[in-house]
Amino acid sequence: MAKASMRMSAEERRESVIRAAMVEFADHGYNGTSTAAIARRVGVSQPYLFRLFENKRALFEAVVRRCMEEIKQSFIEAAEGKTGEEAREAMGDAYFRLIEDRSRLLMQLQMYVSTAAAEAAGDRAVGEAVRALWTDMWDSVAVASGSTPEEITDFFAYGMLINNLVAMGFPLEHRMWQGFGWDQVKKGICTTKGT
Repeated sequence: MAKASMRMSAEERRESVIRAAMVEFADHGYNGTSTAAIARRVGVSQPYLFRLFENKRALFEAVVRRCMEEIKQSFIEAAEGKTGEEAREAMGDAYFRLIEDRSRLLMQLQMYVSTAAAEAAGDRAVGEAVRALWTDMWDSVAVASGSTPEEITDFFAYGMLINNLVAMGFPLEHRMWQGFGWDQVKKGICTTKGT
């Protein structure tokens, strides 16, 4: 009886696989990640992994979707009850907390590289999926914050710069951060520890 309660459902196992795959894809990219490594990380066989996900690409797309959905949801929750600059600053705070999990940051960067590589090889399906998720996030942030297209462009432009500065390991005291006016940078909410 105790043994049966310790078993994970297929949905729980699927969640474990997505979490493990995010770490593997974040660290090694799409082409550098093997499904065997993901299966080992989760503690399942490769055949079982392929019962949950049709192929490596389907798993990668599930991870990309999860990553983007988590970011979007975090933005929407942070903006609740706020508008304009106040909403965008709250979303910025939320984003800094999200990317303290280095896998989320690296997964985003890998997503962009993998999209470009797939399209260079003539495969547009991954890019179409990523662009649809980005468009949805962009539109959701605009609605949640009540921001203009120009304000949303600035918000995401700052976000991309933040991604790069954190990924390159610039400490918050570095002059590269001086142009940011967000309180979270001044307070040091974002840590570059481990970068």
